[in-house]
Amino acid sequence: MSPFIGQIQLFAFGSAPPNWVLCDGAILPIGSYEALFYLILTKFGGDGKTNFAVPDLTNAVPLNVNDGFMCYYIATVGDYPYQY
Repeated sequence: MSPFIGQIQLFAFGSAPPNWVLCDGAILPIGSYEALFYLILTKFGGDGKTNFAVPDLTNAVPLNVNDGFMCYYIATVGDYPYQY
């Protein structure tokens, strides 16, 4: 099952799975992540012309676990989340 573009998920390992980006507030180029940009625009930062930012969830600790391996990632490829 494909994730939705823009879906945020917690993974219990320290590296990004394919087609997911760490939710650390990074600035990304629009040209490389167009589908994700058109969903979140500049809600989390960026200039909206050449770049945008993903949410910064580095301090969001699930269930009071802070072991350094559990990180939130956002899907950059997948199904487009249509509104019905």
